[in-house]
Amino acid sequence: MALLDIRGLQTWFDTRAGTVKAVNGVNLSIQPGETLALVGESGSGKSVTAYSVLRLIEAAGGRIAGGEVLFKGTDLLKLDAAGIRAVRGNRIAMIFQEPLSALNPVQSIGTQIVEALRLHRDIGLRAARERAVELLELVRMPSPRERAEEFPHRLSGGMRQRAMIAIALACEPELLIADEPTTALDVTTQAQILALLRELQQRLGMAMLLITHDLGVVAEIADRVAVMYAGRVVEEGAVGALFDRPAHPYTRGLLDAVRIEALPPGSRLPEIPGIVPSLLDLPPGCAFAPRCGRASAICQAELPALRAIGVGRRHACCHPHLEPVPA
Repeated sequence: MALLDIRGLQTWFDTRAGTVKAVNGVNLSIQPGETLALVGESGSGKSVTAYSVLRLIEAAGGRIAGGEVLFKGTDLLKLDAAGIRAVRGNRIAMIFQEPLSALNPVQSIGTQIVEALRLHRDIGLRAARERAVELLELVRMPSPRERAEEFPHRLSGGMRQRAMIAIALACEPELLIADEPTTALDVTTQAQILALLRELQQRLGMAMLLITHDLGVVAEIADRVAVMYAGRVVEEGAVGALFDRPAHPYTRGLLDAVRIEALPPGSRLPEIPGIVPSLLDLPPGCAFAPRCGRASAICQAELPALRAIGVGRRHACCHPHLEPVPA
């Protein structure tokens, strides 16, 4: 049984201009111990999907209009407030995109870890404080006992991200959701954080849902990847197979845009023409059709469903690429 099984998830935002269908029928699953990367352009629905899993979307003005989010067989969307609080931060934890915004500015790092521990564990204050220091040491925070007394604004970006990871891991979750965990960091710190996440995942045996737009990060840390476009998953598969033989034209466009080393000297970087359609007014049929050089009349009339193309591979395209990416 899958650890997390998302079925037909729909998350919408009601605005004065109309209903924004940010997530519109997403199907995903994550196995125990697996890393699934969710990739796509900004606004494709990646983070909204993650926030929907933990039922945090209502605080952002959204609503879950349909679907199921099964965690070990239990539909998280049907839990009451107390039920989802027992899961959130305990069995499923999240690393947010911007730690300075996510961390409490008026509490020390150690206090925030202690709160997470005591909320979900039967542990005394003194033991929780010692465990907080141990967690900071686990995430390789320099001088962990001293840093536990620091406030977020006194830490560097890399240290704040390590503090966020320590809080997320406090209760040893079965699933960690990492929303763009390295976006605001310099290249060296990015590499350190990715290596840390990979090491901690292997040590603790947890699964991870990694939200990112960086295909280099995907290649380095993920087992499988799902590509989102305009609120839907358009392709999914093992990282190596999908990178070598992307079927959906959008996936191929994303990969072509980062294969700089394969370009002849002086040539222009490939780009995907056009812009992402408004989620207020999606075109009929395939949302990518207006930007796709392979589109035909059927693409503009029918919404393609995800279909299997071998073991563990799916795509939603009427005219997929069948040939591998040129070497």
